[in-house]
Amino acid sequence: MRRIVVAAILSGVIAIVMTSAPVSAQTNDPGVQKRMENQEGRIEQGVKSGQLTPREAGRLEAQQARIQQNEQRMKADGKLTAGERERLTRQQNKASRDIYRLKHNERNVNTK
Repeated sequence: MRRIVVAAILSGVIAIVMTSAPVSAQTNDPGVQKRMENQEGRIEQGVKSGQLTPREAGRLEAQQARIQQNEQRMKADGKLTAGERERLTRQQNKASRDIYRLKHNERNVNTK
Protein backbone atom coordinates (compact mmCIF):
# COMPACT_ATOMS: atom_id res chain seq x y z
CA MET A 1 0.00 0.00 0.00
CA ARG A 2 2.82 2.38 0.89
CA ARG A 3 4.46 1.85 -2.53
CA ILE A 4 1.22 2.73 -4.31
CA VAL A 5 0.89 5.99 -2.38
CA VAL A 6 4.51 6.95 -3.05
CA ALA A 7 4.13 6.08 -6.74
CA ALA A 8 0.97 8.17 -6.99
CA ILE A 9 2.63 11.16 -5.34
CA LEU A 10 5.69 10.89 -7.59
CA SER A 11 3.56 10.62 -10.72
CA GLY A 12 1.66 13.75 -9.62
CA VAL A 13 4.90 15.66 -9.09
CA ILE A 14 6.22 14.52 -12.47
CA ALA A 15 2.98 15.60 -14.14
CA ILE A 16 3.22 19.06 -12.56
CA VAL A 17 6.84 19.46 -13.66
CA MET A 18 6.07 18.29 -17.19
CA THR A 19 3.14 20.68 -17.61
CA SER A 20 5.10 23.65 -16.29
CA ALA A 21 8.00 23.19 -18.75
CA PRO A 22 6.17 24.59 -21.82
CA VAL A 23 5.19 27.69 -19.84
CA SER A 24 8.84 28.49 -19.15
CA ALA A 25 9.61 27.97 -22.84
CA GLN A 26 7.17 30.72 -23.70
CA THR A 27 8.84 33.27 -21.46
CA ASN A 28 11.05 35.61 -23.40
CA ASP A 29 14.65 36.37 -22.59
CA PRO A 30 14.58 40.07 -21.65
CA GLY A 31 18.00 40.76 -23.14
CA VAL A 32 17.13 39.21 -26.49
CA GLN A 33 13.73 40.92 -26.58
CA LYS A 34 15.13 44.33 -25.66
CA ARG A 35 17.72 44.11 -28.41
CA MET A 36 15.06 43.08 -30.94
CA GLU A 37 12.94 46.09 -29.95
CA ASN A 38 15.96 48.38 -30.20
CA GLN A 39 16.86 47.17 -33.68
CA GLU A 40 13.26 47.44 -34.88
CA GLY A 41 13.23 51.01 -33.56
CA ARG A 42 16.42 51.78 -35.49
CA ILE A 43 14.78 50.48 -38.67
CA GLU A 44 11.66 52.55 -38.04
CA GLN A 45 13.77 55.66 -37.39
CA GLY A 46 15.68 55.04 -40.63
CA VAL A 47 12.44 54.89 -42.61
CA LYS A 48 11.11 58.08 -40.99
CA SER A 49 14.33 59.98 -41.65
CA GLY A 50 14.60 58.73 -45.23
CA GLN A 51 17.91 56.96 -44.58
CA LEU A 52 16.32 53.62 -45.52
CA THR A 53 14.40 52.95 -48.70
CA PRO A 54 11.22 50.87 -48.36
CA ARG A 55 13.00 47.91 -49.96
CA GLU A 56 15.93 48.13 -47.53
CA ALA A 57 13.55 48.41 -44.58
CA GLY A 58 11.60 45.38 -45.78
CA ARG A 59 14.76 43.30 -46.02
CA LEU A 60 15.86 44.35 -42.53
CA GLU A 61 12.42 43.63 -41.06
CA ALA A 62 12.42 40.19 -42.70
CA GLN A 63 15.84 39.55 -41.17
CA GLN A 64 14.49 40.49 -37.73
CA ALA A 65 11.51 38.16 -38.24
CA ARG A 66 13.86 35.28 -39.10
CA ILE A 67 15.89 35.90 -35.95
CA GLN A 68 12.70 35.91 -33.89
CA GLN A 69 11.56 32.64 -35.51
CA ASN A 70 14.95 31.09 -34.77
CA GLU A 71 14.64 32.21 -31.16
CA GLN A 72 11.20 30.61 -30.81
CA ARG A 73 12.48 27.35 -32.33
CA MET A 74 15.44 27.34 -29.96
CA LYS A 75 13.14 27.88 -26.98
CA ALA A 76 10.65 25.22 -28.08
CA ASP A 77 12.31 22.58 -25.88
CA GLY A 78 11.90 24.78 -22.80
CA LYS A 79 15.43 26.14 -22.51
CA LEU A 80 17.92 28.34 -24.28
CA THR A 81 21.39 26.83 -24.09
CA ALA A 82 24.57 28.88 -24.01
CA GLY A 83 25.34 27.81 -27.58
CA GLU A 84 21.89 28.83 -28.78
CA ARG A 85 22.20 32.17 -26.99
CA GLU A 86 25.57 32.75 -28.66
CA ARG A 87 24.09 31.92 -32.07
CA LEU A 88 21.27 34.43 -31.49
CA THR A 89 23.80 37.05 -30.44
CA ARG A 90 25.81 36.49 -33.64
CA GLN A 91 22.64 36.82 -35.73
CA GLN A 92 21.69 40.01 -33.93
CA ASN A 93 25.22 41.41 -34.33
CA LYS A 94 25.02 40.81 -38.09
CA ALA A 95 21.57 42.43 -38.24
CA SER A 96 22.90 45.45 -36.34
CA ARG A 97 25.78 45.82 -38.80
CA ASP A 98 23.34 45.49 -41.72
CA ILE A 99 21.11 48.22 -40.26
CA TYR A 100 24.08 50.55 -39.84
CA ARG A 101 25.44 49.79 -43.32
CA LEU A 102 22.11 50.39 -45.05
CA LYS A 103 21.34 53.55 -43.07
CA HIS A 104 24.71 55.00 -44.08
CA ASN A 105 24.87 54.00 -47.72
CA GLU A 106 24.38 56.37 -50.64
CA ARG A 107 20.78 55.33 -51.27
CA ASN A 108 18.43 57.72 -49.61
CA VAL A 109 14.69 58.28 -50.07
CA ASN A 110 15.13 62.07 -49.98
CA THR A 111 17.68 62.17 -52.84
CA LYS A 112 15.60 60.28 -55.40
